[in-house]
Amino acid sequence: MSQTETASVKLIRPPHGVYPAIIALMLGTFTIGTGEFGMMGILPAFAHALNISLGQASEVISAYALGVVVGAPIMAIAGAHLPRRTVLLLLLLLFCIGNIGTITCSSLISIEVMRFITGLPHGAYFGIAALTGASMVERARRGRTVGMVLSGIMISTVIGSPLSTFMVQYVSWEVIYGALTVLGLLCILGVALFIPADRPEKHVNALSELTAFKNPQVLLTLFTGAIGFGGLFGVYTFLTSGLSEVTHLSAWMVTLYQIVWGCGMVAGNAFGGAMIDRNLDRTTILGLIASCIFMLAFWLLLPFKEAILLVCFLLPAATIILSPAMQTRLMDVAGDAQTLAASLNHSAFNIANALGAWFAALLVDHNLGLHAVGWGGALLSAGGLVIYLITIGLARLHKAA
Repeated sequence: MSQTETASVKLIRPPHGVYPAIIALMLGTFTIGTGEFGMMGILPAFAHALNISLGQASEVISAYALGVVVGAPIMAIAGAHLPRRTVLLLLLLLFCIGNIGTITCSSLISIEVMRFITGLPHGAYFGIAALTGASMVERARRGRTVGMVLSGIMISTVIGSPLSTFMVQYVSWEVIYGALTVLGLLCILGVALFIPADRPEKHVNALSELTAFKNPQVLLTLFTGAIGFGGLFGVYTFLTSGLSEVTHLSAWMVTLYQIVWGCGMVAGNAFGGAMIDRNLDRTTILGLIASCIFMLAFWLLLPFKEAILLVCFLLPAATIILSPAMQTRLMDVAGDAQTLAASLNHSAFNIANALGAWFAALLVDHNLGLHAVGWGGALLSAGGLVIYLITIGLARLHKAA
């Protein structure tokens, strides 16, 4: 459990039990996660269909990420006075509208606009879904529940994204995003049926949510995620190239290693959620230290097939612990700005995505080798560790004052 005192979370009771409600929320994180990562796998087919280069096609990924960063605070503030179930339904509806627009537009610029719109609900959905899940269980089970809700995006890297990459060989990319729209509609049905109708707190509004930006503990927690998570994205950006060119794996073996990577994310998320309920700070610190170690292992062991297979499991397993840990800690320190702070967590992770990919590309472009993304990632994880130690140190000083 965190050493930081939390704002109390009012317990609400789902109409059909806790687990169906959690599964409904998890289906949403899976669907949105597949929509985000799926484009990376089908990018060549998308580029071919529009007769553009891969570089041009990658702009749709950047547009989505920008939507996540911008949308998280805007959606959270706009929905501060509404019941959480209502906000979740509206966010999923916007996700479906964005995907419909994506497959009906024909020009690259119009598709970029629609991917930006589709990204707007991402951060707010994840944040509010985590808060909703936590509000349905007692405090001792909060970390595990948040981990379960967020596990959908981890599972999307094991099933959703690889399946999209496989299916695009047989159907058009539009069919895949049409299927995601149908999944989104099922998510809307699940939330409507299984998530309890809640009443918004009277004292919570857009102004109270904005207090998150004045809270040093909120900002430092977000900063920890934005830096500490960057190494994972940097390594993942060049994972395929590294496994192909340095480890010399065949195409199907690369896919297998990517699935192992996704399994590591799922396992680490589940383990981290359980450990957070025992001691949040200790779990975060150990996760960041382990992340540094396995990033360095990636740097040293990339040429060795058997060893790097183990690293492909352990590296994401260690680093992904930061996801439920930071989400849970934001609940502890956000006070009346719960929705905004929780939503900003995913803005921070998308900043980490951009930072990690940029730093890794910088190392590779300077001819330091594909394996260099490992020690580069270790530097980012170490940076996140330093920031987090400062964060909890300041919290203890404030408590003692």
